[in-house]
Amino acid sequence: IGTYSLAIAAQAHKIPFFVAAPLSTVDFKLATGREIPIEERHPSEIYQVGETRLCPEGVEFYNPAFDVTPAELITAIITEKGAVAPGKLIRLK
Repeated sequence: IGTYSLAIAAQAHKIPFFVAAPLSTVDFKLATGREIPIEERHPSEIYQVGETRLCPEGVEFYNPAFDVTPAELITAIITEKGAVAPGKLIRLK
């Protein structure tokens, strides 16, 4: 988690943003990342340490297991087969 926020910060400062990932993490059947189901982890991972609760009862949390970074924020994806712009990943399949 955190890739999306880093990509936004890079864009705001006009810094190229590269992602390093194995091709095994790419689902070539999906047109965009919008179709990726985001696993949600239990909120207690955020608000609890051991048996100690760190916030008041009733506070709600969203605890995604990962985030999805939109392709337009990515300069290139670096894989074991080379580096390409996000829209050109199919060339590495």
